[in-house]
Amino acid sequence: MKTDFFDLETLPGGVAHLQLSRPERLNTMTPAFFPAVRDAVAALNAEGRARVLVLSSTGRHFSAGMALDVFAGANDVASMLQMADARARLAFQDYLRQLMRCFDVIEQARFPVIAAVQGGCIGGGLDLAAACDIRVCSADAFFTVQEIHIGMAADLGVLQRLPKIVPPALAREMAYTGERLGAERALAAGLVNAVLPDATATVAHALQLAATIAAKSPLAVAGSKLAINYAVDHPTADALDQMTLLQSAIFDIGEMGRAIAAWKAKESGEFAPLMPVKPV
Repeated sequence: MKTDFFDLETLPGGVAHLQLSRPERLNTMTPAFFPAVRDAVAALNAEGRARVLVLSSTGRHFSAGMALDVFAGANDVASMLQMADARARLAFQDYLRQLMRCFDVIEQARFPVIAAVQGGCIGGGLDLAAACDIRVCSADAFFTVQEIHIGMAADLGVLQRLPKIVPPALAREMAYTGERLGAERALAAGLVNAVLPDATATVAHALQLAATIAAKSPLAVAGSKLAINYAVDHPTADALDQMTLLQSAIFDIGEMGRAIAAWKAKESGEFAPLMPVKPV
């Protein structure tokens, strides 16, 4: 699958790879980018065959975030930003939440999503990466909440997700100053799981990690993601209650038998894909 913003391919073993493909524009985002990503991830989720998605990029930077010309001139978004009265402000709220939902699908997908970051992960690029399950980066990578430099608060999820990934005081520092967080500090803070020498090594590492996950039971991986996502936002007692219901829904003794046999044999197990989800 090829779009104006990215290429999407399905690799052997249930690994999907979505690669941003506008290096000449620093992989900046326009309004059309958001539904394109949403629909691509939602389609993978509905199909049920993808077990892991790797999200990478091309060129010097992972993404320089929202294209600045989106905020100026005569375009649909610029007109939405003219909030002169209550009706306009109400319409803007609805529009903004729709944009947020385009990254929500990454967090809510039944499969893990791994971001492989090189160069700058800036503004909306960091919103995108923060919605992923796991992030790895190249040695030249840096992360920045760019929005503060243009006089606005970041509004596509990074201020809500980042304090649950890194220490809250560090998230505040990034949000208030817009200063760059380099690769090594990002690793120390837990924003990324690994730092690799360059972009090629970063994508290779992400794909290898994806292959390792894809070899596990997709039912168990999906259940684990559901449990972790819930636990992040709920007290332990509530999360344990959720786990009792979740485990009763996904516990499969046959799947466990296949997993145990594969583990003992030190080989990949043969697991059926998740069932497709029929669109409403």
